[in-house]
Parts: sequence; C-alpha cells; structure tokens
Amino acid sequence: MGKVAVAFAAVAVVAACSVAAMMVGRRMKSRRKWRTVVEILKELEDDCDTPVARLRQVVDAMAVEMHAGLASEGGSKLKMLLTFVHVLPTGREKGTYYALHLGGTYFRILRVHLGAQRSYLDVQDVERHLIPSHLMNSTSEVLFNFLAFSLERFIEKEESGSDSQGVKRELAFTFSYPLKHTSISSGVLIKWTKGFEISEMVGKDIAECLQDALDRRGLNMHVAALVNDTVGAMSLGYYHDPDTVVAVVFGSGSNACYLERTDAIIKCQGLLTTSGSMVVNMEWGNFLYSMCSNLVLNRSMNLWRIRFPGASNLNAMGSLFQIEYLSMGPILVGQGSEPTKQ
Repeated sequence: MGKVAVAFAAVAVVAACSVAAMMVGRRMKSRRKWRTVVEILKELEDDCDTPVARLRQVVDAMAVEMHAGLASEGGSKLKMLLTFVHVLPTGREKGTYYALHLGGTYFRILRVHLGAQRSYLDVQDVERHLIPSHLMNSTSEVLFNFLAFSLERFIEKEESGSDSQGVKRELAFTFSYPLKHTSISSGVLIKWTKGFEISEMVGKDIAECLQDALDRRGLNMHVAALVNDTVGAMSLGYYHDPDTVVAVVFGSGSNACYLERTDAIIKCQGLLTTSGSMVVNMEWGNFLYSMCSNLVLNRSMNLWRIRFPGASNLNAMGSLFQIEYLSMGPILVGQGSEPTKQ
C-alpha cells in the first residue's frame, strides 16, 4: 500500500506541476499579448500627438470651408446642407410618435411617448436589425417595401396589446445619407455612402418613396419629418438641454451639424424662419479625408489598417478623431494654453 500511495502521490505531483506549468505558460502568453497591445496603443498615441499649431491649421481650414459652403453650392469640401429644421424641441411636446432610422449597418424602429415636460421621454419599444446585405444594391422599391413591412410587423406587435387600431401614426424618418432638403418632410438623395449602391434612387424624394411603400401596405402612417442622424442627435440633446448647439456622430461614418443664423447662409438669401436660425448638416466626410494627407492621422490610419485589417476607414477615422478631439478643448474655446494630455 505504501508503494501505491507513493506512486499516486508522484502522479499527483506530476499532474499538479503540469497544470501549473500550463497556467504559467498561458499567463506568460497573455502577458506577451498584453504587451503587444500596449505597444500598439503607445505607437498610436504617439502618432496622434499632433502639435497644437497643426491642430489650429485644421480649425482654420474648417472655418474657411464652412464659410465657403454657406456661400454657394459646390464651393466647399463641406456641403453645409440646409435641413429646414429651424425650431428644435421645447420639452412641451406631448403624444406618441414613431421613428425609423436607416443607418450604415443597422436599421432601427422605435416608439416614444412625450409627456409635455423635458424630464419625461418614455421610449416604449425599440427594435434594431442588421440591414440585409442584398438590399444595399437592390432597387428603391425593394428597399422601401422591406422597411414598410418591418414597420407593419412592429405595429402589429403593438396592436396585439393595445386599443390603438385605426389611429393615424406620425413617423420621423432618420436617413443617414446626404440629402438636399426642400422642406422638413422632403428631400432628394444626393449620393449613397456606407456601401449602398442603388443608383436609381439618386435624385428621388426619400420621404415620398417611404410614404408610397407605407400606402401600398395599407398602413395608416404619415412621414411627418425627414432628418439626418446628426440632426436627430441634436434634437434629442436640445430636448434635454436647450443650450445644445452642436451634434457630432461617430459610427459607420462621421458627421456633424450645428445651429446657424439664417442671415449667415448666403446661398439662400431671403430664407425666413420664425427663429432666425436653422440647423445645418455639414457632411464633413470629404473635409476629413482631405485633411488626412496633411495630418499625422494619415500615418495613424495606415497603422490602424495594418494592425486591424477588418476595421473600415471611417470607423478608424471616427476613433482617431475622438483621440484628436480630446486635445482640442482649449482651441475650441479660443484659449492659448497647451492642450491637456489625456
């Protein structure tokens, strides 16, 4: 028995040593991976440590392009598109409303209830779905029939537990692609981005395409507003805080909008609004691309693509721009001090 016990003990020791060796090996391998990650991040941080003088050049260049885009169509890398949104939410809105958001990767449907005070915004239901890849190069009819069908299923789920049958529903359509607006509820597609390639839709009224598809399915729903996702983000921000004047989106793409005085929009002289201002959709993608050749960001993006080949250019640019933006606080408020290291 003594020999057997010794044998078992020896086996146990060997097994324990093997397990310990395996665990140590894994930890060392994990540490090596972590060191690699730290090295990559440090290299990326060094590449993005752009001098303040160069960042000021970016700010000045953007200001010039903004003025040019407000002065004439096609005269700037920034499109500076009118949105016809000149009155933002006051917090006194009341009722149940629907929204459809067509983004670059997902489309979302939601229902919200507003309670006539800023603190009351009840998101009652949300659905998020991947955009089927075959829709991105199909036809306008196929795309909007699919969106209308998705809205119909969303409403059917709601009606199964409520008495809202026969009620006319107001829908806001958030469309994350460049539009030339003619009103708050209409606008024609300028061009596709983010992988969509339905060429016959360029120049068509997007709200009208969706409304026709809803009517074909017999849905009692009215497309009351057509907005860009940045404008939607700004509206939500303003709903909670009336001091909001700018919104920036980073996702499959990157864009910004802001509140501009109508008398500064020279390309639309005579444009009158009750508020004296209008939200302008900058569509700044071309500007960011053009600046890449003049910034260290270009080298950083090459590094990003080498290390993470699955990352898209705009996703990488969005992440890198956030890093740069952290350094721009003093510049944006006109201070002369050096940016704080983050």
